[in-house]
Amino acid sequence: MNIADWRKKIDELDRRLVELLSERARAAVEIGRLKRNTNLPLYEPERERIVFENVQEMNRGPLPGRDLVRIYERIMRVMRNIQKQGMVTKADGAKGETELDSGVNG
Repeated sequence: MNIADWRKKIDELDRRLVELLSERARAAVEIGRLKRNTNLPLYEPERERIVFENVQEMNRGPLPGRDLVRIYERIMRVMRNIQKQGMVTKADGAKGETELDSGVNG
């Protein structure tokens, strides 16, 4: 495969990742709703530890485990914020600030 083929593959993988992240966000919204209705805390460190262990066990590389955990730390932070908001709108996702916009990488 040439670089254009690899980029097409990455574009398709990104599409699938967005679908899966959106599905995960919908699940997080529902969990947030249940937590609010039962007065459970949004942040559960033990649950996060279990998630980190699970993804590291599933990891077959080449992504190092520590980098995978960093990615999941960010995903879970975003999901907690979604739970706090109680809802996800398409407009929020389309207009959200990225790390590049916010200067995180600068």
